[in-house]
Amino acid sequence: MKITFHGAAGTTTGSQHLIEINGQRILLDCGLYQGHRGEAYDINKHFPFNPAELNAVILSHAHIDHSGNLPNLTRQGYRGNIYATPATRDLCQVMLADSAKIQTADIEYVNKKRGREGLPLYTPLYTPIDAEKCLRQFVTFDYHRPMPVADGVEVTFIDAGHILGAAQVILDLHDRATGSKKRLLFSGDIGRGRNDLLRDPEHATDVDTLIMESTYGGREHEMATDSRERLCEILRRALQDQGKVLIPAFAVERTQQLLYAIHELLESGCISDIPVYVDSPLAVSATEIFRLHPEGFNNTVYQFLFEKRDPFGFDGLHLLRSAQDSKSLNGRQGPFIIISASGMCEAGRIVHHLKNNVSDPRTTVLFVGYCAENTLGWKLREGHREVNIFGEPVKVRAHIEILDSFSGHADHSELCDWFRRTTGPKKEVFLVHGEPLRSLALQAALMEDYPGKAITIAKRGQSVELS
Repeated sequence: MKITFHGAAGTTTGSQHLIEINGQRILLDCGLYQGHRGEAYDINKHFPFNPAELNAVILSHAHIDHSGNLPNLTRQGYRGNIYATPATRDLCQVMLADSAKIQTADIEYVNKKRGREGLPLYTPLYTPIDAEKCLRQFVTFDYHRPMPVADGVEVTFIDAGHILGAAQVILDLHDRATGSKKRLLFSGDIGRGRNDLLRDPEHATDVDTLIMESTYGGREHEMATDSRERLCEILRRALQDQGKVLIPAFAVERTQQLLYAIHELLESGCISDIPVYVDSPLAVSATEIFRLHPEGFNNTVYQFLFEKRDPFGFDGLHLLRSAQDSKSLNGRQGPFIIISASGMCEAGRIVHHLKNNVSDPRTTVLFVGYCAENTLGWKLREGHREVNIFGEPVKVRAHIEILDSFSGHADHSELCDWFRRTTGPKKEVFLVHGEPLRSLALQAALMEDYPGKAITIAKRGQSVELS
C-alpha cells in the first residue's frame, strides 16, 4: 500500500492524493491549484501520473480546489468512475461548468495583452463540453453506505459538515499480497460544527492511517455569536458611509450562509433594509440545488424548508445572472451589498467589482473565508496597499474587514477536538491542505498531546509506503 501526495501538500489548493494497492490506483480528489497564474497553469495542465491508468476517483466535496481539475483528468484519458455524494455531484454540475466558462473568459482577457507583447497564448484547461462529459462518469451514494470501488477497497462517506454534500472518506483496504487490512481516513475539509445550515462533522472509528487537513492550524476563529455582532457593526457603518460592501464568497455554502445571517439581522432590526445583490450565476444555481437536498441540513433549516419558508430569501434580495445586470452595479451609488464569487478573488465577477471599487475609501471589502497564499484575496487580507488586477496596479483605499467565524473550516482547537474524537490507533498521520506555518502549528500541538505518534507534514510529490 502506498500514498503519493500530488497536491494540497505544503499549500491549500490542488487536492490530489494517490493510493496504490493490489495493482490498483485510486485518486482522492482532483482539485485545481491556485496561485501565480503561470505556475498554476503549468501544474494544472500536466498531471504527475497518467490519468488513463487510474482505476477510481473519489471526491470529498465540490469545492474547486478539490474537484476543479476533473474535466481535465477525463479529457486526458481517465475513463473510470468518479465516486461522490449526490449533493456533491449536483453541485459539480454547475461548478465545473462555471469553472470552464471563467477560464475561457479570463484567458481571452489575458491573451489580448500576451498577444500584443508577442508572448505565447494560453488555452483553457477544459471547455464547458469537457465539464459536461466529465459528469457522465459520476457514481453517487449517500453517507453511511459502504461501496466497493476497486479490488480490496471499500469506501464509506461520512458527513464532514463543511459544505452541502461534503464527506470524509473512509477507505477499508485489504492488501491481497500480505493479507493485511487497514482503515484509512481522508478528512477532506472539516467543518466547524454549529453551522447555521449544516450538521456537525461526524467522527470515524478504528482509523489506522489518517490524511488530515490543517488549513487553520495555530489559528482560532471568532465565536459565531461575536460574528453576528461584528457583521451588524460593519454593515451599519457602510450604511452610514453610503458605501458599497463587497463580500468575496464561495458560491456554495458561504453565500447561502451569508444570506441566512443577513436575513436574521434584518428580521431582528439590527440593520435597516439594504439592497443585497448576489452577483453570481453559480451562487444562484447553487442556492436552487441547496433546496433539493434537505438531507444535508441541520434540524432548524430542515424544518424551515418543510414549513415552506425560504431560509435564503428576503425583501431587498436581488439574484443576478446576466453580465449586463452585473455591469449595471458599477454606476450605481451605495449603500448596498454585493456577494460575489470567487472567495479568493482569483476569478469571476468579484474581480471586476474590486477593480472598480477598491480604490474608493467608502467601499468595504469583507472577507468571510480562507484565501490561499499569493491570491488576490490573500494580498488584500494581508494589507497590501497596491495590488495587480487584470495585470494593472490598483491602489487599495477601501476598508478591509475579516470575519473568519464564517469559515467553513475548523479552527485549531476544533481540528484538535476532531482528531481526539476520531478513534483508532492512528499510527500514521499525514497533514495536508495547509500553508507550512499552519501545518507546523497543528503538528506541534498534536505531537505534544500525543507523544510518540508519527505525525508528518506531507510534501508535494512525496510517496509513503504504509506500514
